[in-house]
Amino acid sequence: MSTEQPPRTTAASAGVEDVPDARRLRTILIAVSLALMAVIASVSGLNVAQTHMAVDFDASGTTVLWIVNVYTLVLAALLLPFGALGDRLGRKPVLVTGLLLFGAAALAAALAPSAEVMIAARVTAGASAAMIMPITLAVITSTFPEERRGRAIGVWTGVAGGGGILGMFLSALLVDVADWRWLFALPVGLAALALAMTVRSVPNSRARSPHSFDTVGAVLSGLAVTGLILALQEGPERGWSDPVPLAGLGAGVLAAVAFVVWELRRRDASLLDVRLFRHRGLAGGSLTLVLVFGVQAGVAVVLFPFFQAVLGWSGLLSTVAMMPMALVMMATSGLAPRLAARVGVRSTLAGGVALTAVGLASMGLFVSVEGGYPSVLAGLLALGAGMGLSMTPSTEAITAALPAGQQGVASALNDVTREFGTALGVAMLGALVATGYRRALDDRLDGVPRGTADTAREGIAHAVEAAPGAGTHARQLLDAARLSFVEGWQEAMWVGAAVMAALFLVIALRGPENAPRRPGGPGADDGTVPATGSVEETAAR
Repeated sequence: MSTEQPPRTTAASAGVEDVPDARRLRTILIAVSLALMAVIASVSGLNVAQTHMAVDFDASGTTVLWIVNVYTLVLAALLLPFGALGDRLGRKPVLVTGLLLFGAAALAAALAPSAEVMIAARVTAGASAAMIMPITLAVITSTFPEERRGRAIGVWTGVAGGGGILGMFLSALLVDVADWRWLFALPVGLAALALAMTVRSVPNSRARSPHSFDTVGAVLSGLAVTGLILALQEGPERGWSDPVPLAGLGAGVLAAVAFVVWELRRRDASLLDVRLFRHRGLAGGSLTLVLVFGVQAGVAVVLFPFFQAVLGWSGLLSTVAMMPMALVMMATSGLAPRLAARVGVRSTLAGGVALTAVGLASMGLFVSVEGGYPSVLAGLLALGAGMGLSMTPSTEAITAALPAGQQGVASALNDVTREFGTALGVAMLGALVATGYRRALDDRLDGVPRGTADTAREGIAHAVEAAPGAGTHARQLLDAARLSFVEGWQEAMWVGAAVMAALFLVIALRGPENAPRRPGGPGADDGTVPATGSVEETAAR
């Protein structure tokens, strides 16, 4: 077999400038950040409108949950295949197509006359989001020169981490001041702005490959992610012995095993070379993102009932109370690359994980009904700082481990770990809080009517609703539910802190010391050929 490499396109032959100037780089970063914000805001935005949709569509709680969750499910399932297609077909056309479909799907959801139409619109939005999300990061890693790349990735991770909370705040504001359907104005507006800036400023890049697209790997990866996330989403609602989460878990595990076996056999033409997980940066970065995003999502699940059911706050005020964590997270994400350059990637990553553990422990130690918001604020700030410091170097480690021609795949892998971590955190921390709440509540229900007590055991929101029917025991039930919820929260936070402490040891002993130079970058010879005008060699037209 010949080992001769195909010729590479050069800046001279392409007839274009080598690297975009600083002003254009800023425009590119704004464009992809707006696109990412549209996708992230749509993950959490509909949570504030669940009761409104149930009434307008005359839909059951299960149907409403599907409207909310199907977007994330489809997004996660298609990330790897669409990231790989972006590498092959061109990242700019895939991003433009995704933004067009995403805006149309959001508009269709805003006008949906029924739950069925809404679900179809959310499926389309999830699929188009899977075209957008990995490409936004791939554009950064393939466009920005090395000395600017870390800071740009820091901005990207800040938006990815804090965008959900900002999106939820804006969505809650729109629901409060207008109709719930107006919350779709946010993703439509963001997508439109991102589309206009992308068409004008974002360069195209792609990698030619002599091998056919790994269709089998794409199908298996989609089935694995779908099964595992479906199990994590449905398990807490239906119970872990229910056939739906059990079937999802079984199918997900089988598909994941089949995917690994297939990719090991396919080698050079694989969708994802699973051998790369022996790389410290890729393995450590992926594990960190799974756990950090799991913590973020799990804490959010706990905080909103605390603000609304324990403190009696509105949904909008509860979202505002989350903003300090989001803002600190976004700020430290931007600072992380500079810190890593001074003290090293491993030290920065370990410091971020340690701060996250401290934040969890702080909330486990100090949270109380009487202390209210101040009892959790310090923990929220520590969490935000810790997550911001750990997300950026983790993302850099993942993207640096794959060749330039597979940056769409690298970005998709980064996104899949985030989505999986989010689902895992909601399921695990949510289950810990629920278990601790019921155990603590059982000792405080003496004299409460049996039917009311059974309703209260389902959760603190149910207890608040059932209290007026408890007669003279109403105050007792409310106090018992609030105290029990805080006890369940404390148990969950200590478990989370222990997990992060274990991760700290792993990073300290086996974490990446420095982000490696990306294989297949300019001047490398990895056997892939970017298209003419591609940004691996040149700034595109």
